[in-house]
Amino acid sequence: MSDTPSRDWQDSVQFVRGVGAARAAQLARMDIHTVRDLLLTLPRRYEDRRFLAPLRELRPDEWSAVQVEIVKAEWMQPRFGKGYVEAVVADRSGRARCRWYNAQYVRDQLAPGERVILFGKPVLRKGGLLFEHPEIERIREEDDALLHAGRIVPVYPLTENLGQRAMRRIVAAALETYVPSLSDPLPAATRERWKMPELREALRQAHFPAARADAVRARERLVFEEFLCMQLVLAARKHQTEHEIKGRSLQPTGALREKLLAALPFELTAAQWAALAEIRTDMARPHPMHRLLQGDVGSGKTVVAACAAADAIECGTQVAVMAPTELLARQHVKTLETFLKPIGIRLALLVGSLDPKEKTSIRAALSDGRVQLVVGTHALIQERVVFKDLGLVVIDEQHKFGVEQRGRLYGKGPQPDVLVMTATPIPRTLAMTWYGDLDVTTIRELPRGRQPIITRVIGERLLPKAYDFIRAQVAKGRQAYLVYPLVSESEQSDVKAATAMIEELRAGPLAGLRLGLVHGQMPGDLRDRTMERFRVGEYDVLVSTTVIEVGVDVPNATVMLVENAERFGLAQLHQLRGRIGRGMHKSYCILQGHPNTRDAWKRLKVLEETTDGFRIAEEDFKIRGMGNLLGREQSGGVVLRVADPYRDTAILEQARQEAFRLIAADPRLRESDHAAIREQARSLFRAASPFVKVG
Repeated sequence: MSDTPSRDWQDSVQFVRGVGAARAAQLARMDIHTVRDLLLTLPRRYEDRRFLAPLRELRPDEWSAVQVEIVKAEWMQPRFGKGYVEAVVADRSGRARCRWYNAQYVRDQLAPGERVILFGKPVLRKGGLLFEHPEIERIREEDDALLHAGRIVPVYPLTENLGQRAMRRIVAAALETYVPSLSDPLPAATRERWKMPELREALRQAHFPAARADAVRARERLVFEEFLCMQLVLAARKHQTEHEIKGRSLQPTGALREKLLAALPFELTAAQWAALAEIRTDMARPHPMHRLLQGDVGSGKTVVAACAAADAIECGTQVAVMAPTELLARQHVKTLETFLKPIGIRLALLVGSLDPKEKTSIRAALSDGRVQLVVGTHALIQERVVFKDLGLVVIDEQHKFGVEQRGRLYGKGPQPDVLVMTATPIPRTLAMTWYGDLDVTTIRELPRGRQPIITRVIGERLLPKAYDFIRAQVAKGRQAYLVYPLVSESEQSDVKAATAMIEELRAGPLAGLRLGLVHGQMPGDLRDRTMERFRVGEYDVLVSTTVIEVGVDVPNATVMLVENAERFGLAQLHQLRGRIGRGMHKSYCILQGHPNTRDAWKRLKVLEETTDGFRIAEEDFKIRGMGNLLGREQSGGVVLRVADPYRDTAILEQARQEAFRLIAADPRLRESDHAAIREQARSLFRAASPFVKVG
């Protein structure tokens, strides 16, 4: 390593004073690899240590910081209940007790006579004030006291063997060495318009603020910049679609669509008609359609997509429908055939499990136009797949695909119209954050005849009754799903697994019933055959993992039991629940779990209270955040280090407004004042938009 520190904040964090190889490895566990990563890892909270309170002035149930001396500390093991470390601490004004339950290691950190700072919320107990699990910080005379006391002190997220004092010293060294040479990427006019502090000041105040209000404002500025970079990519993509990319205007007579609608055994809902009108308007424009069609489970998105396909095919173009799994692709072929085959449209399925001869035949038929609509998986984006004239791309459950995969399918045609669909309702904040370049159509109305699903959350004690209920439903001629979060048990997990449980069920509570098993690791053809046998009634109960989350339609299935339900996200549980309630009989969803916190129970109870997928999606987003909902594949590796779309919605809207203003005035961001933010956006979000030009 060079003796001269680098001034580029994209340098390895190992260049920061006080960070060697071992410390860099610790920071890497926190996803901190560069100086920029370090400086954008903001404190999770702050402690006001300008005035450390004497013990006698503490009030119960109020967060407090005190400087005390350890009088004694010992491990206590009562006859019943948890063991704990109890310490007596004192200052000149009095004494207090501290307890750390199930934490014997704390005893070795508490030497009598040592001075420490405690931070916690004391409670009033017999014998005086008691701190339960307070944070401890040793005071060492040789340390830089100005970082750790006498000021508002940052408290960071940490990892094993990395303490608060070490983290503060590392951040302070980075601020001192790197921040003075940083230039601000925000255009001066943007900073003035939104009254934003300059970047160097924002970073200093975010870590070591003079006042709490300064920390709040500093974070808002960093959040704004992060959101602005993302929104610039979306705004540029939308501007190019609407103003620069030439597509073609598809204006069918509607004859094929009318034939399709006339043959349906049901009428479209008002919401479906409205969605179809928006799609038809888009397809008639001279620029490519980029529309997101979202709707709750069972809202009828597929028939809307079929109508759009009929319009595109009437205009002489081809349609490609891409699904994330073979199971869902095959389901789509069956559904679309019922809509489109009677009106003369030629369909094909292209998936990886087909034999080579079949694949070759289908590719030839796509190339010469004999196949008008193809449904497939990732097989559609292979180089050997060539369309005669691809006019419409439909991507179902599009959040399951990476951005690069979607882009490769778009590239199979001369700027085709694009319709992406999801049965996982997208919260408004997430839609603004990640789908802001798309026009959004939402189907909220469910078709007539859909049965409401009764949902109950139970503990393990009631599992026998749940099995009895399944037996009773099967006796009435119904079918059931049992869903588990794993395929097979592992030594690291005590969660029940599908392959192990099916044998227990056969020998125990569901003995005598016909049980089938499907999971994602099965060969696709075997899984599809098992699903088909369940669909036609050869199995009473299907034991499964989440492979049935989408695309499975068995109207006779009226019960779903999900075990270890706390292991799933709310939106995923709602998707699973959508597999029942599809016929004429009343349906029941039983969620068995043993959440270990009140919040976890409250989360599952949301599913008891509502079947509104949009409300459930908002709750899921609030709890899990964007990164967990999208996953790295979907987000293109983009991680928001500072911003939280749910918490920071107001700032997101400001950044979106500013991004669209900048792109409207300077679509390529080529003006000199925009160069820095252009490069920042390209650097941060290049992986998320490989086929979009910013600058």
